[in-house]
Amino acid sequence: MANEHDHIQNVAPHQWGKLKPLAREMRHEPTPAEERLWQSIRNRRMNGVKFRRQHTIEYFIVDFVCLEQHLIIEVDGSVHEDAAQQQYDAERQAHLEGRGFRILRFTNGDVFQSLPAVLEVIGAALHST
Repeated sequence: MANEHDHIQNVAPHQWGKLKPLAREMRHEPTPAEERLWQSIRNRRMNGVKFRRQHTIEYFIVDFVCLEQHLIIEVDGSVHEDAAQQQYDAERQAHLEGRGFRILRFTNGDVFQSLPAVLEVIGAALHST
């Protein structure tokens, strides 16, 4: 039987040494929008699936991922409005999609103003696999 992590390429040890503490720090200091969404999807609260937060996939740290469903959720703040950041996000997304992940993006405003709608989109994505 395939391991749920088989699709993830290992990162070079020197990169892992940098990414792991950064991911841990990001888990301990989430943005308010990330924390709000996390409270709704943690502990298998969303359709009984496990989400991880600030999880390292290759050399990226994603906000949330359900490995068993290959679903990544990103919550974007105002920094993602910058043209250079949008280019980076597009390249990163293409890379992760090339590895078989589906990616949902929401803004901080989506999470704060329309959390039920955000959860509905996530639920639909979980059912579509």
